[in-house]
Amino acid sequence: MDRQRFINLLAAISAITVFGFTFGLMFPLLSLIMESQNISSALIGYNSAMHPLGIVFSVFFIPMAVRRFGAKRAVIGSALITAAVIVSYPFFPVFTAWFALRFLQGFFVSILFAISEAWIVKFAEGPWRSRILAIYASILALSFGGGPVVITFTGIEGLAPFLVGAAFLLLATIPILFVKDEPVDSEDEAPLSVLAFCRKAPILLFAVGMFAIIDAANLSFLPVYSVKKGFDQSQAALALTAFVIGNTVLQFPIGWCADHFPKRIVMTACGIATAISAALVPFTFGTVALWPVLTVMGAASAGIYTVSLGELGERFSGHELVTGTAAFSTMWGVGALTGSLLAGWSIAGFGPDGLPVTMSVIFMVFVVASAISARAVVRAGSS
Repeated sequence: MDRQRFINLLAAISAITVFGFTFGLMFPLLSLIMESQNISSALIGYNSAMHPLGIVFSVFFIPMAVRRFGAKRAVIGSALITAAVIVSYPFFPVFTAWFALRFLQGFFVSILFAISEAWIVKFAEGPWRSRILAIYASILALSFGGGPVVITFTGIEGLAPFLVGAAFLLLATIPILFVKDEPVDSEDEAPLSVLAFCRKAPILLFAVGMFAIIDAANLSFLPVYSVKKGFDQSQAALALTAFVIGNTVLQFPIGWCADHFPKRIVMTACGIATAISAALVPFTFGTVALWPVLTVMGAASAGIYTVSLGELGERFSGHELVTGTAAFSTMWGVGALTGSLLAGWSIAGFGPDGLPVTMSVIFMVFVVASAISARAVVRAGSS
């Protein structure tokens, strides 16, 4: 890997940490603030859904932003605007005005995410692709985990947690200054055809959507779930950290498996582990076993995304790769929107344990679909 390619890769990963940290901080922070004001779980779900809704809408503006400002400027500008949105929350009425703020946050964060991930998948080439992408996923997970940890120090009152989130955004833009714009920034001159890409890689997009569902559901409601089950706010934030911390230590082994075994089989195995661990959460809550269960659930669900990225880079390049990363971003937004709503509905309708049970059931559906796809791929490879 040449020096500039390596610099671009590191800078893109840095930009992704912006997404991870702010997402990991803001979702539980805003949910806990609303929970403390006795806002219902269903309404918290509707409010949380505005972030992924912004992500879905942003995909249609990404090509225009890149063409007009260049990829690097679009990423930096998005980070600056997102920082401004974050520090605005304490100055607006809780819940009502937050619908618009969360939509704007999702919209602008998605621009930097989609562009940066296109860089990462492009530059993580060669036989180590899945392992490089696994390292990226680990760093992303670490940034997710750092968000809830901040809450344990700052609490949920006042400006402090919001200022930390905005400051991190500003610091993370510095490495982007060293990126050299390359063809990946200008290949996507035509409007993105997300629907056309869906026909080429339906299982990949389904996998991304499933990961987004459980990711957004737990980011929004795992702290709320934990509080309802008897944890205090600090313990509830640490429960979310346990969910994401497995990604930092277990993504590389998953990436190694994806480089040595059929990716669809690895993806199916991750789905099985996610479904089982989610089902175990109600039975292990309040015991030491809860922490490894949450860690395995987080690592396995994120592993689905790691393997999907590896297959994306393996199968597509050029314009199709950029379209694919945009389609991933769109599907992530749709899945996160679905996850936020499902989580709120499941807790409101079935009590706190409705959250992990619902996640387990939908991942069982994914396992069936993924297993059928894996079987078809293995048969095609042997024919």
